[in-house]
Amino acid sequence: MFRIQNEIENTIIIQKSEFITHLYRVESINDVNAILEATKKKYYDATHNCYAYIIGDNQDIQKCSDDGEPQKTAGAPMMDVLKKNNMTNILAIVTRYFGGILLGAGGLVRAYSSSVAEALSKAKLYTTLEVVDFMITTSYSGYNSILNIKNINITNTSFTDSVIITGYIKKDLFNQLNEILYKNKIDPEALKKIGDSLKEIPIE
Repeated sequence: MFRIQNEIENTIIIQKSEFITHLYRVESINDVNAILEATKKKYYDATHNCYAYIIGDNQDIQKCSDDGEPQKTAGAPMMDVLKKNNMTNILAIVTRYFGGILLGAGGLVRAYSSSVAEALSKAKLYTTLEVVDFMITTSYSGYNSILNIKNINITNTSFTDSVIITGYIKKDLFNQLNEILYKNKIDPEALKKIGDSLKEIPIE
């Protein structure tokens, strides 16, 4: 599953109708409700404020709304874009100001789906990774060896009489770390597991 970090805004004009898309990072239905309420107040004069949202590591919570557009021409195609891109913890709102030209059902589906797709293309995406946080206490020569070890991510280093390194590694690789340290002539006892966690990793 992928997530966004920051709000994205994008506007497109189709047949004189203005489609303003906002994408938000949300963690709960309370977040969704607060944003929807604020959006309806801000764009009180808009023709429609359609939305779709997905929450949960397994896309557990899903809901969409056409907000007055013909059934399944707005919220559903917006949801389809989010699902096809494996998004979660996201709220998409498309605000429409009607331009006087009817788009028809097919035109509306294309307009709302392309509005969300274009906004999503501007977002920096993150994925979650199960990792083990660790600490290694080693010598200065050991520190130089550790810098060359692949697949570990160093988050902090303290230099005293020895070198204390904190970092993380993918959970399924942690059991190999002792062996890697031994091969680099570092006492495996120097490695201490701090705990398990989830990290958000940017997608390049």
